[in-house]
Amino acid sequence: MRRFAVASALYALLALALSPAHAAPPTERIELRPIGTYAANVENRLSAAEIAAYDHVSQRLYIVNAAALTVDVVSIADPANPTLLFDIRIGALGDRFGAANSVAVHNGLVAVAVEAAVKTDPGYVLLFDRDGRLLNSLQVGALPDMLTWTPNGRQIVVANEGEPNAPYTIDPEGSISIITATGNPARLTQADVITVGFVDFNVGGPRHGELDPRIRIFGPNASVAQDLEPEYIAVTDDSQTAYVTLQENNALAVIDLRRAAVRSLVALGSKDHALPGNALDASDRDGRINIVNWPVRGLYQPDAIDTFKTRGRTFVVTANEGDARDYAGFSEETRVSQLTLNPASFPNAAALRNNAALGRLRVTNATGDLDRNGAFEELYSFGARSFSIWSDSGELIYDSSDDFERITAAAYPTFFNASNTNNTFDDRSDDKGPEPEAVVTGRIANRTYAFIGLERIGGVMVYDVSDPSAPSFVQYVNNRDFTQPVASPDARDLGPEGVLFIPASKSPNKLPLLVVSNEISGTTTIYAILSAR
Repeated sequence: MRRFAVASALYALLALALSPAHAAPPTERIELRPIGTYAANVENRLSAAEIAAYDHVSQRLYIVNAAALTVDVVSIADPANPTLLFDIRIGALGDRFGAANSVAVHNGLVAVAVEAAVKTDPGYVLLFDRDGRLLNSLQVGALPDMLTWTPNGRQIVVANEGEPNAPYTIDPEGSISIITATGNPARLTQADVITVGFVDFNVGGPRHGELDPRIRIFGPNASVAQDLEPEYIAVTDDSQTAYVTLQENNALAVIDLRRAAVRSLVALGSKDHALPGNALDASDRDGRINIVNWPVRGLYQPDAIDTFKTRGRTFVVTANEGDARDYAGFSEETRVSQLTLNPASFPNAAALRNNAALGRLRVTNATGDLDRNGAFEELYSFGARSFSIWSDSGELIYDSSDDFERITAAAYPTFFNASNTNNTFDDRSDDKGPEPEAVVTGRIANRTYAFIGLERIGGVMVYDVSDPSAPSFVQYVNNRDFTQPVASPDARDLGPEGVLFIPASKSPNKLPLLVVSNEISGTTTIYAILSAR
């Protein structure tokens, strides 16, 4: 085992050194160091730390704890010693409420997205004061999965995912709810909620002709409005535009917040893993780190999204996680070995279908059979194993290529592509690799940085994105102990779900901080962002 580890390490370091993506030396301006961790006080910490929000006046974190049906309120007045103050018990508010999915804070007003007890029913946004007193309950669309305040604090924007039920017999429409929250929050009514849908893009609708055919509309018997599933939101600094990921559809929705209308739908396309720099490890059965090019296209399918501004231009940053529709009543997920490949497109089909090649790779059966005769001319995998920067109109400016797998291979060669529930080498190579899930940007000393959380192997990638067309890698930090069983608290952080940047001006210790909430371990870890030596 030791000889294997050494060989793997040498391979990974050599590959890292020779990769064109790493020809330039890393930017060494900042360094992340973990300084404190809050561990949710529940027996099973799964889903006990999902999304965190920060109130700088009270120096408190509000952490979604879906396992306990609470929002945990944690003091970080001393960031090295985060302390639970109390919890907001969503489960005690009534049986119409299901789990909390997201939380956001502005000026002491805490907004929580809560799905209905039946997730296909309309959900809710609950408003609390900073001490956890319920002020109001407003109905929004089905399955509110994420919400955020606009920077000016005048509106709450909610992504209503509208997922179907397991048999796929009920499929609510996806939508965006906009709550105008000026004035007394206790006096808000449903009249203050506008829900923006996608009905105009349905077949026969006035905007159907605008629908890019690359946007994936494929749910059984679903209209466009039912099929689009808003996932995550980022709002521009002028509070006028929201960018919303439509993950399963591999698209973005651009929302005009002043008019409460869909400005456009943007198809994101795919990443060609056959091109230099776009390699991936596609098999969990080859017994080695094997980051090479394959005739596969990766659907970007971002989860989290953020925006930043430089030189007067707005840019959009995405964490390209990937996601498949996989329900009892309908599933698009399959493996290459289970597909018939068109020999004209794949003359070496038999070799590709081998488990040590592409045979184990999970791909979609809903895209790629161009002539619909049962034989696939193209293969599409889920996610791009990267982060990307897009223009404000959706043009791809930059993609981190195969950086994430090469960097993690160098850092943890014996645990390469392990999952967040095991320490098994190569376990996630046939799925979505390190699976970038979360992203946030932050401004430090006149530079802009992107922080990307990797859901599976764990940790955070840091890039300087001050030049959006030429970002530079800064650091990879992972507060996980692979020598410990994943069920042990000693394993520390498993499964980053959300990342939160706190600027120095609002930080308790006057240092910029990064807060990482980890879904599998139920831990929320605070990193100090220091000037590198």
